[in-house]
Parts: sequence; structure tokens; C-alpha cells
Amino acid sequence: MFEYSLSKENPDAGILKEAPKDYSPRVVFGIRPCDARAFQLDDCNFETDTIKDPWWVKRREATTLVGLGCNTPCSTCFCTSVGTGPFDATGLDALMTDVGDGFVFQAVTEKGKAFVAAMGSGETVSPALKEEAESLKKAAEEAWDPVPCGVHRAEPDPGPFQCVLLGRGAVSRASTAAPARSSVHLLVFRHSGRSAPGEGCRMRLWDSCMFPLFTFHGSGHNPRSQKLQRVRQRFMHKLKYYPEKYKNGVACVGCGRCVKFCPVNIDIRHVARLMSTTCICRHNFSFPFTRLGAAGGKSPEGQLRRGWLLNMEG
Repeated sequence: MFEYSLSKENPDAGILKEAPKDYSPRVVFGIRPCDARAFQLDDCNFETDTIKDPWWVKRREATTLVGLGCNTPCSTCFCTSVGTGPFDATGLDALMTDVGDGFVFQAVTEKGKAFVAAMGSGETVSPALKEEAESLKKAAEEAWDPVPCGVHRAEPDPGPFQCVLLGRGAVSRASTAAPARSSVHLLVFRHSGRSAPGEGCRMRLWDSCMFPLFTFHGSGHNPRSQKLQRVRQRFMHKLKYYPEKYKNGVACVGCGRCVKFCPVNIDIRHVARLMSTTCICRHNFSFPFTRLGAAGGKSPEGQLRRGWLLNMEG
């Protein structure tokens, strides 16, 4: 973002100056439609009618997104439940469909038309090929059952989040795998070795609200020091606070990566169901437990202590 110098010999010492940036045209080729949709969700934070982040806007304008539709979506995906889909071209400049022996290109925006024209090769899509592409799209969109992702209760109690957390470890890895994230941290680095002494820069990096240092105040206070508080904030932001503020759907594109990569098997689809209904455990934890991978261990206390996965559905 900025660079500075603290050297006494520098007449601009102590003054932040914008660092040089590269806004040359670029193409993101083969991006999935859900990932492109995530850019639009983040636009609500960086490009509005009243506030425009100049660096975000310029990079977005210089970037052409050429997407690749998902012929065979993963079992963890649920993009059709959050307003997008495996062939959704909403956030793309051009969309490709894999038809086996080639790709069908669909230009969506002016940037997409310019990209397709610049390729300079290819043939006109026949009616039969167009019908094949449409059938692939229809089959992919019908691959899942709908997932309830809207939270309609005024303020879900902490019960579902307690159920999610019992016996489970950190989920920071899963939260950083998701494309729709609005957590940003400003960091100041003092350079050493690679530049003149006393010089440094201020950088902006993607972060995760699941890390305990994300909300750590300079005063030493942390309003979300407990894992339960951070998990609650993560899902409340995605499924309730964001849609209430922006009226733009939930802050999730249904890519399923957090489900796939979560090391402790937290499933946002299951969490959404818990948040939308009354927690079946009634907070007394008097429901069956399921041990992963082996039999035995009848004691609920022992299972909790060893970190077994709670069977919330029976």
C-alpha cells in the first residue's frame, strides 16, 4: 500500500507514500464460477457508491475472468443453494464449457468479447454442440439437494455453536480456503537487509476471523478471545449479518472447500441447519455420541475428553 523512510538523511522521513503498483492487463483463466462470484461479494466492501478502494477497483478493471464450468461438481459443493451455480456466468467475463474434445466459449462482458476475439481461432458453435453444453449445465445444477442457508431467527442462541465446537480443534485452515472472505489486516513491516536501513512499508493482507489475534486490540483486550466466540462470528457474519446489511444473499458461494479441507469435519451446511432451527441437543448434551473409526468408549465424558465427533442427527 505505502512505503516510508525513517532515515534522518531522507527529507521525506516519516511520510507515507503510495508504493508503485502494477495495473497491467491480466487474465485469470479457468477460474470456477463460484470463485468469480466471491469477487462480487467482496465488491460490497471495496467498491460502493460512496467509497471506492482505488487499488481494488483498478485491479478489478485490469483483470479479465475466464471461467470454467463444473461438469462434475464435488460432493461438498452447494453453490445452487446460495444463488450461484456450476455454470453461473454472473461474475465472469467469459465462460468455458468442457464438451470433451474442446471448449465452448461464451462471452459475457465486453472484456470477455475482446478476449474471445483475440484468440483468433475456433469455429462457430453448432446447434447440436450448444444443446450438449446446455445438457451438461442442467445435469450439474441438479446434482445436489437444496441446503437451507438463510437464518431467519432474530438472534440464534449459542447452542448450535457449542454443539459444533465440542471435541473439535481449530478451523482456521478451513476458513482461509474459502474464496468469499472480507477479513483484512493492515501490517507494517520494517525492512532489513533488502533495502536501506530505516525503510519499510505498510501492507494489506487477507486474514481470517478465526485467528485469535484478528480482534486483538492494542490495549490488550480481545473481544473474541474464545474459540466459541470466533466460530459464532464466522457463521453469523456469513449467514446473517452480511445478507441483512447488503441485501445481496449470504456471504458464501457454496464452493465447499471449507467442508473439504476442515481437519475436524465442521460442515457449514450442517451449521446452517442448526442455526435455522432449534438445537436438538437442548444444551444438556444428552444425545448419542459417535466415535470415529472404532467401537467402544461408552462414556460420553470420555468421548468428549478424547474429542469424538458428536452425532447431532440421531
